[in-house]
Amino acid sequence: MFASQRREKIVECLHQKGQVVVKELAKEMNVSEGTLRTDLRLLEDEGIIERTHGGAVLVNKKAVHRGDSFFTRSELNYPEKRAIGMQAARLVSKGQCILLDASSTVLELAKALADCDYLTVVTNGLDAAMILNQNPRINVILIGGVLRSGSRTVEGVLGKNVLDGIHADLFFTSAEGVSIEEGMTDFSLYEAELKKRMTANARKTIALADHTKLGRRSIATSVEMAQLHTLITDAKADKSYLEKIKGVEVMIAFNK
Repeated sequence: MFASQRREKIVECLHQKGQVVVKELAKEMNVSEGTLRTDLRLLEDEGIIERTHGGAVLVNKKAVHRGDSFFTRSELNYPEKRAIGMQAARLVSKGQCILLDASSTVLELAKALADCDYLTVVTNGLDAAMILNQNPRINVILIGGVLRSGSRTVEGVLGKNVLDGIHADLFFTSAEGVSIEEGMTDFSLYEAELKKRMTANARKTIALADHTKLGRRSIATSVEMAQLHTLITDAKADKSYLEKIKGVEVMIAFNK
């Protein structure tokens, strides 16, 4: 098992059980306690978990109790995400084919596109697909894959044959973090691989990232900075950091 897969498994266990014990989890995953402590330290550095004596808990207790991390993520910085989604919707034209990832920020874009005329939307997000499918003038294609535990996200590259036959105008994507050095990064290796394929099949890739994502990084790169055409963020973004971003159009979305 790769380190990234192991850390993803740790987070899944935390969502299911509420807490983990190093000694027990190391035996279950067949790794040394030292290796597991390193994984926990890296997860703590990313702000995902909090280490306890002999184990760890999720930082966001609310996510554990509700059992669905997606809804909790949707609530974080919601006004900024909504503004970014509405700004992104202005870039979409009638008759286009667009790709949408399954992030909570891109879901706000899907909501803003719900009444559009004649679009083809390809996505791995169940919520975005259900919202857009209510409009008979929008053709929705759901990418196949594995339904991630505790989420409404389809992951993996089982739907790569569908993507290989699609030439999209735009790909809208978010991430756990966006940094100048590593580009857009995600915690899930499978999610990152799927986004790489989506990027390869779109004429332009547009990043949607609120101010808390800028300068952060996670485990796996999904989209390199050189592959980005546009970055849409919010008014709270660090202007000095944005000035360091070269070769990418930066748009600021303002709350109304």
